[in-house]
This record gives sequence, C-alpha cells and structure tokens, in this order.
Amino acid sequence: MARTTGSDGEKTEAAVREAAVNLIARLGYEAMSMRQLAAEVGVQAAALYRYFPTKEDLLFTLMREHMEGLLQAWDAARPASADPVARLAAYVENHIAFHIEQRHGTHVSNMELRSLSHDRLTQILRMRTTYEKELRAILRDGAEAGVFQVEDTGLTAMALIQMMTGVIVWFRPGERLSIAEVTTTYLSMTMRLVGAKIDAREVAHVHQYARLRA
Repeated sequence: MARTTGSDGEKTEAAVREAAVNLIARLGYEAMSMRQLAAEVGVQAAALYRYFPTKEDLLFTLMREHMEGLLQAWDAARPASADPVARLAAYVENHIAFHIEQRHGTHVSNMELRSLSHDRLTQILRMRTTYEKELRAILRDGAEAGVFQVEDTGLTAMALIQMMTGVIVWFRPGERLSIAEVTTTYLSMTMRLVGAKIDAREVAHVHQYARLRA
C-alpha cells in the first residue's frame, strides 16, 4: 500500500533513493526495474511515481544530490588558510572520505552519466566542473607561489581526481589499511606528484580527520 504524504511520505522517498542507489550500483540503471525497486522498499510500484514521475527523474535526483553533497562537504572542509599545501591536503582528505562514505552513489554517478538526457547530463557536468575548478585553483595558486611544480594544471587535477576516486574500487573497511592510513598514503603521493613536501603537522591532521570519519 502506498504511504500517505507528510513525514511518512518523506521517509518513503528517502528509502526509495537509498534503495535505488544500492540497486543501480549492483545491477546497473538499465537492468534495474521500478518494480524491483518498489519491492525493495515495500511499496506498490505505482507509488514510486508519486515521488519520481520517470525512472530518469530518479537517476537525475540521485546524481544531483551526490554532487550537491560533495560540494557541501568541500565547503565545510575548506580551510581558512590561503596556504596551497594546506588547501590541497584538505581537498584530498575530504574527497577520499566523502567517496568512501558514498561508495554506491559514486559508482552510480560515474557509471550512469550515459543514461541521462542531454540537458540533465549538462547540469551534472557543470556541477562537476565547479568542484574540479576548486582543485585547479589550488594547484595554480601553489605553482604561482613556487610551492608546487605543475606543468599542466588541468591534466594534473584530472589525474589526482581519478586517483583519489579510485579508492572506492578496492578499499574495504576492516581490511589491511584504515581510512586514516589510506588517506595519509594518498596525501603523500599527491604531494610528490605536485612536487611539494608535507610536514608532520599536516600528516597528523589527516590522521585525526580520517579517524573521525572512519
């Protein structure tokens, strides 16, 4: 039976989004049916269309919310310091922590762009560009200040984002490395890649941040 509107309706919509992320990550967008999704949530299939008129509406909502969450997380993590090294360290640790926490959402956002219509794809790509511009600005500022050695800011930013996001492919909680250890190692690799050095205080900050997110 379909839920009524109000707080129950909001809870049902949240449950639909959560179940959809998990199913799409596991089965793929094309393979997942709205009937499967309804069964997962425990509602009639027709009830889903109260919240999402089309299957693509649902996918777009998931992708938009994922990017909104990433941008909001970076806004909260962005340090007050203008130091490019501190900003890059914060960017790396926030990116890794967010994507590990949102593993399924990241998978859906990366693999299902092809399933969006042109206009909706454009909206998601603009949000990605906004986020990636933050990293390019950090790298550019560091190069101008002489603390980074970066030959191609755009290419370096792309390589760093691919490297950091790739953590979700292999990282599993409770295995050999903790989030703190992974983050510290990736931060060290990042600093070497941009020709910078990281001091003990920044490494300690990464450990503290990662432990709080673990």
